Amino acid sequence: MEKIVAIPDNVQIEIKGLQVTVKGNGELSRDFGDPRLNGLIKIEKKDSMIHVSDVERNRTTGANVGTIAAHIKNMIIGVTVGFMYTMKIMYTHFPLTVVINGNEIQIKNFFGEKGSRTAKIVGKTDVKVDKDTVTITGINVEEVSQTAANIESACKLTGRDRRIFQDGIFITGRYLKTGEAV
Repeated sequence: MEKIVAIPDNVQIEIKGLQVTVKGNGELSRDFGDPRLNGLIKIEKKDSMIHVSDVERNRTTGANVGTIAAHIKNMIIGVTVGFMYTMKIMYTHFPLTVVINGNEIQIKNFFGEKGSRTAKIVGKTDVKVDKDTVTITGINVEEVSQTAANIESACKLTGRDRRIFQDGIFITGRYLKTGEAV
C-alpha cells in the first residue's frame, strides 16, 4: 500500500528514516519510529510529494501507512494555516470564572465550589478567554485538541442529571485558523 501527500510550495520537509520535520510558518517534528514497524514502512520525498509505503503487504502495516500519511497532512496544514477550537462557557446556577495562569487554566466557582478546577495547556497552544467563549489556537492539532479535552474534562460533572445541570465548558467548533470547518 502507498499513500502520497502533496507538499505545498511554502513548506520544507526533511525526512530522516521515520522522523519527519515540517517547516513553514512554524516547525513541527515527529518520529514515527516504532519497534513493531522497523523496516516495514518507508517514508520518501520525491519531487514535491511524500510517499509513505509498506514493504510487506499486510493489514497492520497498511493501516499504519494511512495513519502516518494523515499525520503528515495535519502537520502540513498546521504549519501553513494552523488550527483553532472554540469552546462555550455555560452556566445556569453559579457564574463561572475562567482564568489563564501560566500553562494552566483555572475554572473558579464551578457549581459554587470553593476550590478551583485546573486544566493543563499542552505544548505551544494559545488560549484566549473572552466573556463566555474560549478560543484555543496552535499549529499542532494534537496539542490544540488535547488542551480542549483537558478543559472539557475539568468541568466533568458526576452524580447529577446532565439534562438539568448543564454547567461546564464545551467544544462548539473545530476550524482551521482561516475559519474553515475541519
